Amino acid sequence: MNALPSGPDVVYDILGVGFGPSNLALAIALDEHNAKAGAADRLRAGFLERQPSFGWHRGMLIDDATMQVSFLKDLVTLRDPSSDYSFLCYLRERGRLVDFLNQKTLFPLRAEFHDYFEWAAARVDHLVEYSCEVLAIEPVPSPGGEIAWFDVVGRGGDGRTVVRRARNVCLAVGMEPHLPPGTVLSDRVFHNSELVPRVAALVAGGAPVRRALVLGAGQSAAEAVEYLHRTFGDAEVCAVFAKYGYTPADDSPFANRIFDPEAVDVYFNSPPQVKRSLFDYHRGTNYSVVDMELIEALYATSYREKVQGRERLRMLNISRIREVRETGAGLEVTVEFLPTGEREVLTVDVLVHATGYRSPDISALLGEAAKLCLRDEEDGVRVGRDHRVAVTPPVTAGVYLQGGTEHTHGISSTLLSTTAIRAGEIRESLLAHRATASVLSPPR
Repeated sequence: MNALPSGPDVVYDILGVGFGPSNLALAIALDEHNAKAGAADRLRAGFLERQPSFGWHRGMLIDDATMQVSFLKDLVTLRDPSSDYSFLCYLRERGRLVDFLNQKTLFPLRAEFHDYFEWAAARVDHLVEYSCEVLAIEPVPSPGGEIAWFDVVGRGGDGRTVVRRARNVCLAVGMEPHLPPGTVLSDRVFHNSELVPRVAALVAGGAPVRRALVLGAGQSAAEAVEYLHRTFGDAEVCAVFAKYGYTPADDSPFANRIFDPEAVDVYFNSPPQVKRSLFDYHRGTNYSVVDMELIEALYATSYREKVQGRERLRMLNISRIREVRETGAGLEVTVEFLPTGEREVLTVDVLVHATGYRSPDISALLGEAAKLCLRDEEDGVRVGRDHRVAVTPPVTAGVYLQGGTEHTHGISSTLLSTTAIRAGEIRESLLAHRATASVLSPPR
C-alpha cells in the first residue's frame, strides 16, 4: 500500500481529499503536466482516499446497466483527445477496441467504465494513499500572518495520524446518500447505493424475499425495481413514488448542451434569477428521470404479467410511505395513496430507498478552515470560475471544489460531463497562482 511522503521538508502544491473520478482526472492532468515540465515547474501532488482501493458507486454496478453519458466524456478526452488515459486507449490495452466499436454505441456498460477508472487509477497509484481518512484541515499562518498553507490531518490504515502540509487542497468527496427523515437502516432497509452487495447477501443467505419495495422515481429507482424483479423470480416488487409515472430523461441534442463546457461559462456569468431558471428548466436532464428504454421495458413487463394473470410488478404511483415498522417476520410498510388518503399496510421483506444523493456540507469537511471561506447572500460558498473558493484577504492558500458547486457552475458540477475539462482548469489555476505567489518557507 502506497504511503504518501510526509515530514517537515515535504510541502505539497496540492493535496486532494477523496479519490473518485473527479480527483482521478485531476491526478492524471497533473501527472501529464509533470511528465513534460522541468523540475522547477512540476507540481507536487498527493491524494488521500478513505476506501482501501478505488471504487465508484460499486453498489450499483448491475451487470447490464449502461452509462448515461458518452464514453468520450471520460477522464481526459474533452481536455486532450491525444491523451493515452482515454477510454479508447483502455479498450485497446484490454483487446476490446474493435469489439466495442462493433456495438455501435456511445454508452459502455457501467461495470466496464468502472474497470476503466480502475485501470487509470492504477497508473497514478504513486500519487494516492488509500485507507486514509482525513480528520481535519487546519489553517497554517506564515511569519507575516497570512494563511499560506493547510495542514491536512489523516489517519492511515495502520491507525497512525499523519499531518501533511499543502499550499492548496482540493475537495472531491462525492455525494452522500440521502434518506427520508426518520429512516432506520437495517439488514432489510438500505439505500440503493448498497443494492448489489445487499441483494447478493440475501441470495447467499437463503432468506426468502416474498415482497420488495423500492421508494423513488429516478433512474436508480427504476434500475433497482428491474434488478429485484429478475433476481427474485417469485417475489412481488412494488415501486412507490409520488408521480403518476416515471418521467423520461430529456437527452435530446439541444437540451444536452446544458452539459457542454461552454454552458458552465454561461451559467457562471448569469445573474441569480437566470441561474435558478436554467436549473429548473433543465432538471429533466438529470433529476428524478429515467431512460425511456428502461421505462418501456418495465411497462412491457407489467403488461405481460397482466396478460398472464400473475402481477409481480406493482406501480404504487401518486403514493408515499407514511410508516415503517419492523417485526419479527419482516417489515410492515404503510403506503398512502395521495389522491384519496387511503392507506395500505404491506408486509415487506426488503425496503430500498432510491432517494438520491446530496453534496456534503463543506463546513464539516473543512472544519476551522471553513471560517475562511466567503459566502454569498444565500449562504452558498463563493467559488471562482477556476473552482477555487473565495477566501478572506489574509489567506493565500487555496481551496478547490470538485462537486457541490451547482449553485455557481450548474448542473454538470456533480456529473462526469465536464470532469476532464475541470481537471485542466484547476491545473492551470494552480500554475497561475504559483507563478504570482511569493515563495515562502513553511514554519514548523
